[in-house]
Amino acid sequence: MGRTPKCILAARVIAVLADAIQLGFLPLFAGGAPEGFDAVLDLVVCGAMIALVGWHWAFLPAFIAEALPGLDLAPTWTLAVLFATRGKRRTDVPAQAIRIEPPPLPPVE
Repeated sequence: MGRTPKCILAARVIAVLADAIQLGFLPLFAGGAPEGFDAVLDLVVCGAMIALVGWHWAFLPAFIAEALPGLDLAPTWTLAVLFATRGKRRTDVPAQAIRIEPPPLPPVE
């Protein structure tokens, strides 16, 4: 899939929801069995990000930070996706379609 506006929006929504789930259910992820759910959630989110917007190096530090205790409190998925998709809104328009021609020169006398 390409970086269409719909894919970018979907990736951003998924990232925000994943961070909200992890922060909202923080007491559950403090220790014990739910940490497995947290790890699975991070794997699924990472896969979804790569599927929606393609590989970006910002996903690797986000994934590592989510695995470390304490660092997973930051909204790392949201930050990574915003960084990876910044300025990438219109890739479906060919470059020559948005080329701007300079104005004509005045006649020389």
